[in-house]
Amino acid sequence: MAVQVLDVKGLKCPQPVLKLAAKAPGIPAGDILEVLGDCPSLEKDIKTWCDRMKKTVIEVVDEGNNVKKIKIQF
Repeated sequence: MAVQVLDVKGLKCPQPVLKLAAKAPGIPAGDILEVLGDCPSLEKDIKTWCDRMKKTVIEVVDEGNNVKKIKIQF
């Protein structure tokens, strides 16, 4: 199991989810993707994407300065 990071800080909706969708096909099953972003709707948007794509949000951490780290299990 590897951990990959996707930094989408500074991007606003819908760009973070579009970046996630573009990266997702290259992530092997079982790996974890950490998404770092500061978009106000990031958590809601990623949870919606995960529900649709059958992925699991395993953790949401407030990193400070409006940045959230969202861990997704693939």
